[in-house]
Amino acid sequence: MSSKLSGVIGQLSEILGGLPPEETQQAVGYPSLFLLVALGSLVPVVPTGAVVSSAAVVAFHQTAPAALLFVFLVSAFAAFLGDVTLYWLGQRGTRSKNGSRWLAALRDRASPERIEQARRKLDEHGVTVLVVSRLVPAGRIPVMLACLLARMPLRGFVRGDVPACLAWAATYQLIGIVGGALFDEPWKGVVVAVALTLAISGAPALWRKVRRSPGQQA
Repeated sequence: MSSKLSGVIGQLSEILGGLPPEETQQAVGYPSLFLLVALGSLVPVVPTGAVVSSAAVVAFHQTAPAALLFVFLVSAFAAFLGDVTLYWLGQRGTRSKNGSRWLAALRDRASPERIEQARRKLDEHGVTVLVVSRLVPAGRIPVMLACLLARMPLRGFVRGDVPACLAWAATYQLIGIVGGALFDEPWKGVVVAVALTLAISGAPALWRKVRRSPGQQA
């Protein structure tokens, strides 16, 4: 078994070694992009927006005309797959008497007030709220929980999540394109893109903290 594995690794190294630098980046980069975004959608700890923006910076500086298109498609599909998997796991928790650790983990990441607010918006606007929730930092989990508590079928969630993931991928890719256009060296554009996405992600939490009075903080 080990000899076969060593042979496969050796063949892969020869293939990648014989490719031009851009093709090597694509052969390694797209699977890595897919795994990171899918993992970040399933376990919301990976800054997926920063990952997509960084990949867009690199793609912007490549000569391959379809590089940006591939980044967009891979990011959107990975985000969609992660969302649908997480929602399916959450559905299993709502149907079980004992719940599930996935549902419990989702509840721990959103306050009851934000879940209730998401439920009201879901009642008023339907699945279109999913599109907005994907674009608003930290808005995805409360809306997903609201959908779960409302017993929305998986088909209904999918119908709203498809445009949500497409809009999300396009937004963060645009941030990467802006960062890539500002500098000739890709690494500088990556730094700017990551800084922008992290600032956008942290802005709502910072704003809520600033709005709290000293008495509420105590």
